[in-house]
Amino acid sequence: MSETTTRVLIVDDEWMVRSMLSTIMASAPDIEVVGEASDGNTAVSMAAALEPDVVLMDIRMPRSDGLTATERLTHSPRPPRVVVLTTFDLDEYVQTALRHGAVGFLLKDATADDMIAAVRSAARGDAMLSPKVTRRLIRRFTEDDGPSAGRQRRRSEARSRLEALTEKEREVLIALSGGLSNTGIAAALHMSEATAKTHISRILSKLSLTNRVQAAILAHHAGLVD
Repeated sequence: MSETTTRVLIVDDEWMVRSMLSTIMASAPDIEVVGEASDGNTAVSMAAALEPDVVLMDIRMPRSDGLTATERLTHSPRPPRVVVLTTFDLDEYVQTALRHGAVGFLLKDATADDMIAAVRSAARGDAMLSPKVTRRLIRRFTEDDGPSAGRQRRRSEARSRLEALTEKEREVLIALSGGLSNTGIAAALHMSEATAKTHISRILSKLSLTNRVQAAILAHHAGLVD
């Protein structure tokens, strides 16, 4: 990845959305839009040729959707960081996108500044979600946990998985689950940002997870956070 410029591929079936996103990204001196695609198959082909750092991926598109494309990109030789484009009306798709390896998501009605900040965050592997959005996503994806026996089993399984973490890693996981960025985690736990980033990488590796939201949901299932 370039140290100075983040290369972005924009994927959306609506040309007006692509144009709007391209204009917003072009306004940032450290972001370069390297291409636009109108469907998932084209996005995968263009990503292979252009090697973007970040892909802004719409979810629902004709011919090939963003969920399948996200999974294919995640398993590509040089996987970009995928940020899905959605609205809260499509929350049910966001969880699948995250499972397929997306690092986060953008609301289509987000401000230009928020969109640019999200791309920059994705490029450096930092948090993609604000605390408010993280809590809302976790609540949405865990509110229907089924019968009590199922919740207890899920909690037991989650706690068993978290046994692989050190005490410090558990502290970082709790902070991460609150939606804090690497900078916020470092400040809260009195460590350097580089150390916080290292802990997060180890947490994801030990738990066989691909992104921070998966980690936050697992912490919720284990009862570490509300």
